[in-house]
Amino acid sequence: MTTIDKTTSVPEPRSGESSGAPLLEVRDLHVEFHTAEGVAKAVNGVNYSVDAGETLAVLGESGSGKSVTAQAIMGILDMPPGRIPQGEILFHGQDMLAMTEAERRKIRGRRIAMIFQDALSSLNPVLTVGYQLGEMFRVHLGMSKKDATAKAVELMDRVRIPAAKARVNDYPHQFSGGMRQRIMIAMALALEPDLIIADEPTTALDVTVQAQVMDLLAELQREYRMGLILITHDLGVVADVADKIAVMYAGRIVEHAPVHELYKRPAHPYTRGLLDSIPRLDQKGHELYAIKGLPPNLTRIPPGCAFNPRCARARDLCRTDVPPLFQVTERDGTELDGRVTACHFWEETIHG
Repeated sequence: MTTIDKTTSVPEPRSGESSGAPLLEVRDLHVEFHTAEGVAKAVNGVNYSVDAGETLAVLGESGSGKSVTAQAIMGILDMPPGRIPQGEILFHGQDMLAMTEAERRKIRGRRIAMIFQDALSSLNPVLTVGYQLGEMFRVHLGMSKKDATAKAVELMDRVRIPAAKARVNDYPHQFSGGMRQRIMIAMALALEPDLIIADEPTTALDVTVQAQVMDLLAELQREYRMGLILITHDLGVVADVADKIAVMYAGRIVEHAPVHELYKRPAHPYTRGLLDSIPRLDQKGHELYAIKGLPPNLTRIPPGCAFNPRCARARDLCRTDVPPLFQVTERDGTELDGRVTACHFWEETIHG
């Protein structure tokens, strides 16, 4: 793939080759929307970071703030009605929220790319996939139409679309759902970004195709040493590809942990509920567990812990005091690296 000159007046090239600072760091991010019902607090003080070559999975039900956080990072929120009252989004150490729109355009697509969940609606139905892939090279690198088409074929081959040269002039509707998602991955990879945000990349795909898409993403990430933020509601999808997991609920991160630690010992009742909701082969014939109730209305988030109306362990403290992110420890007080949770009674959940 062509080596791309990424020199701009903003961030330096790949952090993995430089100071060791996080590739991306989100600090105390708040996003709200002004609606007819009131102010919807979609993101409430989110903090997370991603290093070069690392995969962060962001989990939670619909409405938890996962995608809104990603849109804020990409700079594609509709403002108004959206608004970012406070927070920082540091890319290679520089705050993207303090940049001009022109500076952000130099990063968006070229340095940070996004894969959207609905490939069919994200691709233009009246343009061939080759034209849409080639547009990245024509616009950003000034390539000729012929050279851009050749690069499109190369990308389609790279994401394992059969007979790429013969299909480069096909339209999106002529591809299966899995193939369209591969085209979206190819489009995100086109300019070799430092970071890819994949928003529900396996939605509406069958289990076999889901696994193929996830394996492809993991392989490409290792090859190009990209950071990857994987947004999903499905814990089963990320088990083998994520390095760490951030669980969101009502706009907050309620648990953050290395992937295997979280699966083995969840520290928040919401995380445990998500894990218990995954179908298991050893529970054939049993009723599938479901978390009772519904996520809160973001214009009327309950006082205290937002999860308290659905939590079987909730007590008076949970209904009055918003829990901070507690450092999770072993029984002897030894801190568990990278483990925090927003639960007043996390010790009962993790230690039983």
